[in-house]
Amino acid sequence: MSHRQVLESLSGLLLGMFVSILAGTVVATSMPVIVHDLGGDQTAYTWIVTSTLLATTVSTPIWGKLADLLNRKLLIQLALVLFVLGSALAGFSQDTNMLIGFRVVQGLGAGGLTALSQIIMADIISPRERGRYMGLFGGIMAVGTVGGPLIGGLLTDSVGWRWNFYVGVPIAILAIILLQITLKLPKRKRKVRIDYLGAIFIAAGVSLLLIWVSLAGKDFDWWSGQTIWMVGGSVALLVAGVITELVVKEPIIPLGLFKNRTFTLAVIASISVGVAMFGTSVFLGQYMQLARGATPTESGLLTLPMIFGLLLSSMIVGNLISRFGKWKAYMVVGSILLTVGLYLMSTIEYDTNYVVVSVYMFILGAGVGMVMQNLVLIVQNTVRPEQLGAASSNVAFFRSLGGTVGVSVMGSILGTKVVDLLTDKQADLQAAIVKLGAKGAEVAKSLQSGSIPEPNKLPESVRVIIESVYGQAVADIFLVAVPLAIITIIAILFLPNIKLGNKTAIERMRDETPAEQAEETVVEVAEAMIGAPTGSLPAVRAEQRSEQRPSQEGR
Repeated sequence: MSHRQVLESLSGLLLGMFVSILAGTVVATSMPVIVHDLGGDQTAYTWIVTSTLLATTVSTPIWGKLADLLNRKLLIQLALVLFVLGSALAGFSQDTNMLIGFRVVQGLGAGGLTALSQIIMADIISPRERGRYMGLFGGIMAVGTVGGPLIGGLLTDSVGWRWNFYVGVPIAILAIILLQITLKLPKRKRKVRIDYLGAIFIAAGVSLLLIWVSLAGKDFDWWSGQTIWMVGGSVALLVAGVITELVVKEPIIPLGLFKNRTFTLAVIASISVGVAMFGTSVFLGQYMQLARGATPTESGLLTLPMIFGLLLSSMIVGNLISRFGKWKAYMVVGSILLTVGLYLMSTIEYDTNYVVVSVYMFILGAGVGMVMQNLVLIVQNTVRPEQLGAASSNVAFFRSLGGTVGVSVMGSILGTKVVDLLTDKQADLQAAIVKLGAKGAEVAKSLQSGSIPEPNKLPESVRVIIESVYGQAVADIFLVAVPLAIITIIAILFLPNIKLGNKTAIERMRDETPAEQAEETVVEVAEAMIGAPTGSLPAVRAEQRSEQRPSQEGR
């Protein structure tokens, strides 16, 4: 395919990715306002984000496996339909529970877009050329991440936060139409065997574990009866899932992939990248509004340095990888920048000079941009074409899993930290409230309600205390991700430095030797001949060899 043909085929795909990213980021700067209006607390804040990530996480490997079995074009259109439906319904939410439920539907669609976009790209672009287009995906991701908070802030400050959920609907519909017109993929002929049991066990086990992470320490003690049955139930479900994956013919997560050193190390690295990407995007908006007193619109503008870092690094490094065919040095540098950026962000306070915070955010964004997309690229370069969907989606699965666990743990730590810091500053806070006289009683009541405060509406003396508490608490949660980032450096250092190939997945499948094709056919026939008379199988093998001979002579 020519460069123009590739771009035409990718147009609907890129638009679908854009709307997926937009939906995730458009609420980032509006979340404090949304949660406050719906009467939620810090737990609700975390769960509105976590519910989407959870649904995305558990559905990603399922979408990826379906992509190896069914029509990929139809699947990605279905994912967009689910996404549109969830977005539209979320805008009608009357409380945080409704919003969380509709965000789950959004997450199911987002899981399909996350998995299928990478898989379809591998179908039509070779690994060597994919670096350039990965940069394009990185650019789209950055534009969506930049535009989301800005659009969300403007909509919230003008027509209301509900329009955050409606804005992506027409774009998603346009993406569905473009995919129908421009995306041309060959028909896949494979016997469909869907591992429903494995999907149920894995989804239930991961979901129960993440629910426990979100609730432990707040709704019940870390060591309690609830912890025992939730963690025990999760382990039992996941063990059942592993056993199922070992025995079924078409597992959702082919465990044989973990024999591939590149895949295993990429999975390890993806976990901390997910923590950095999702955790920072969620809590940076909270830091800007609750620790620096920014409005939703201002919050979007203040986080631009991180997005510019991600945009520039992903596009520049993507093009360099395509030009020179070398990737490892860039990824090692990126993992180091990621670690340094997270550590620097852990040192910020509510009154840290914004120029300094901007530099820290830029470094963090550059690290994420250099590592995130390329982890999928190098895995796709090493696995067999028929395992492309499962391998790509499982890297994305573990990235989303890291992000979901990261947001849950970070949210839990943030809530605990805020309570502890407010307790430490109780004397100062009470003194400030007493000085306010009659108005102080109203301020105290709002702070004791349990909902997230709005610093801009608080008196100056109280506002400074609240901002300092949230500034320190947000900084502490960035420190939690630093050890994981160090593990990412180690995992990337040990990745095999395999040269990027020059053939697309479709071309690789067409280039399989006739002998391999014949062997696969013999196995399929033999499986269907259980109970056949002795001697039938050699006859089948001979027949298959005779059928393959003309094609071999033609080659």
